[in-house]
Amino acid sequence: MIDDTGAAPGPTGGPAPLRRAFAPLVQARRADGCYVVGQLGLSLDGRIATDSGESRYINGKDALHHLHRLRALVDAVVVGAGTVAADDPQLTVRHCAGKDPARVLIDPNGRIGREAKIWADGGAARYVFGGAANLPDGVTRLPVPGGALPTRWILDALADLGMRRVLVEGGADTLGRFMAEGAVDGLHLLYGRVIIGSGKPGVALPPLASLDDAPRPRTDTHVFPDGDFLVACRFGADQDGGSA
Repeated sequence: MIDDTGAAPGPTGGPAPLRRAFAPLVQARRADGCYVVGQLGLSLDGRIATDSGESRYINGKDALHHLHRLRALVDAVVVGAGTVAADDPQLTVRHCAGKDPARVLIDPNGRIGREAKIWADGGAARYVFGGAANLPDGVTRLPVPGGALPTRWILDALADLGMRRVLVEGGADTLGRFMAEGAVDGLHLLYGRVIIGSGKPGVALPPLASLDDAPRPRTDTHVFPDGDFLVACRFGADQDGGSA
């Protein structure tokens, strides 16, 4: 979780590493393809929460500003039911200029009720894959296939609705599924200045048979004024990146 204070400038300015980090997403907004970026706020030792689930506040305000810039550049922000149950996020753009993205919940078991902040009617579209029985008016249910819910099914459904720039904001299990299925083009890891020593790891991925099988993305690193830092990763064909 990230500290909820301060304000921020627009999404594409700043030093060269930040411009390179945002460049693929900015360029994707000018194209017809689909671009998926993941985001996590972590401790220095790669934890997103303590064993008890406490996550306020691993990161500071500069990381929060960065997250809101990401939201301002996408069509939709996707979270899993576990993240909403633990953090009850708003998923809005409040600390930079920009339009709120559509809010998308993956909830095939109907865990999240109508009181969650994700359902607040602030003007942005609201969607759920599955969902509880009694949700507020204006929430659109999207179909869920029998059995597993592949990430490609999710992205195809969003693309059919015109949402081609997608931010997967959490949590570790949801983001891990997108990464394991090769559905993530970019990943923004925001490290806070704290060492937890135990707790929930940042990304849940299947075990590797060998380090030769481990992803080795191209990365850009930026240290924020408050000491938190960003590692922005690019995968696959996007590893060549670009400049803003």
